[in-house]
Amino acid sequence: MYFVCSSCKVRYDNPKKPVWLCDCGKPLSVRYNWENARKSIDINEQLQSLWRYQTVLPQSREVVSLGEGHTPLQELSQNLFIKNETVNPTGSFKDRGMSLAITMAKEQNVEKICLPSAGNAGVSAAAYCQKAGIECHVFLPETIPNEYKNETEKYGANINLAGKTIAEAGKAMVESKKEENWFDISTLKEPFRVEGKKTLGYEIAEQLGWRFPDVVVYETGGGTGLIGMWKAFNEMKLLGWVTGPLPKMVAAQSSGCAPVVKAFQDREIDTKFWENSETTALGLNVPGPIGGAWILDILRASKGIAIMVEEKEIKKLTSDFNQLTQIESSDEAGVVWGAYNQLNDMGWIKPNQSTILFATGIERIK
Repeated sequence: MYFVCSSCKVRYDNPKKPVWLCDCGKPLSVRYNWENARKSIDINEQLQSLWRYQTVLPQSREVVSLGEGHTPLQELSQNLFIKNETVNPTGSFKDRGMSLAITMAKEQNVEKICLPSAGNAGVSAAAYCQKAGIECHVFLPETIPNEYKNETEKYGANINLAGKTIAEAGKAMVESKKEENWFDISTLKEPFRVEGKKTLGYEIAEQLGWRFPDVVVYETGGGTGLIGMWKAFNEMKLLGWVTGPLPKMVAAQSSGCAPVVKAFQDREIDTKFWENSETTALGLNVPGPIGGAWILDILRASKGIAIMVEEKEIKKLTSDFNQLTQIESSDEAGVVWGAYNQLNDMGWIKPNQSTILFATGIERIK
């Protein structure tokens, strides 16, 4: 295992532990020596979790798992599938990344972690840190609904409230951790959350009979899921596990916070900070994603697109999605549903193309 910078492409064979960002300040990507060696499909079919793909994940002495992954792929109609991540242990797809991040934090002898969160990531980090015996400090916006605070506290995390957005909470965390020995596992700051998220790609391919879908429409905030799936699809192609064209990747955002869409439309190489961001899809309220350039690279490499959904329509779209799927999804699902409908109406998605949408988290606010 080694690491390559997502931006300047510098390779690290023996980085300082715990592994964090590149010296240039951009995210590192985990790479493996097996990537260029084709081999037969090698998974542990006895495991009903993401750890069935352990041969393509970082190796560790001890796995920190709550049974995450191995979630249903629901066929909504011909060629349209919903990946239901609401059935993960803490109710969201964040559990995939946290299982790997906390496993590898423990492997690297980390005793205290911190992260800012818009809700679900904090809940998930608290749960996995409790399992691992790691001290957890979560920084949340002051506007966060009580349901998220209560869920995070349930797992024994230390909660800090600051600002109105995850970006402002993150600034407060940076100031606090100057005085503390905390390891920052914010989105894409450490490389292993992506490795957990990439198992979405492996699962989808396996559930489709080891085939790639044609289109993946993903509700994009920090972008680890989109980045992770694209990584998985490329790994499977190199391994020879799946043949055929790689999927087109779509980043779906709310008009209340759409830095990726704006940069894509303007043909920029990186995102710019989205001022005064506000959306009910809390996980998408990420005005300055550190992986913005990485996301844009993937959209272009995959011949994909970025598309925004009007904020005022999200609640209705979420209700429609939940009624159709019988899943109690959060508003991120309304964004992905609105994006899919737009692309379908435009003819960008063809009727014969298999398309994957996501329910990434449960609706905690009743």
